[in-house]
Formats: sequence, structure tokens, C-alpha cells
Amino acid sequence: MNAWVRALIAVVVGNALWFVVLQPQFPPALRHRPFAYDLGLLLDFLVCLVLYVLLGRVGRRRKQDAA
Repeated sequence: MNAWVRALIAVVVGNALWFVVLQPQFPPALRHRPFAYDLGLLLDFLVCLVLYVLLGRVGRRRKQDAA
């Protein structure tokens, strides 16, 4: 899986996970407001970043197992 596809998957799945599952559980101060730089945007970014890293590790592990 190349980096562009991995990033696309991480952003789409990460945003869906954040906005549907995680954000409603947080207090209003930690939720993202549209068109604003806030703590909710940072948390959304961190969710996507974690998914990107995990997808990279899974891809490397599969490549090593195949060799």
C-alpha cells in the first residue's frame, strides 16, 4: 500500500471514527467547531495520525511475513 492510499484511508476512517463515535462522548469544550482551530481539531488529527501509523505497521508486517 503506498503512502497516498494509506493517508486517504487514515483520514476517511479517522474522521468517521472521530465525528460518529468519539466526539459525541467528549464535553463541548473538546468538540470540534466547523472552520475553527480548536482542541477538537487537534484530537481529530491525532486519531488520523494514529491510524496512519498503524496502517503503516500492518503493511510492513504483511510485507515481512510474505518474504
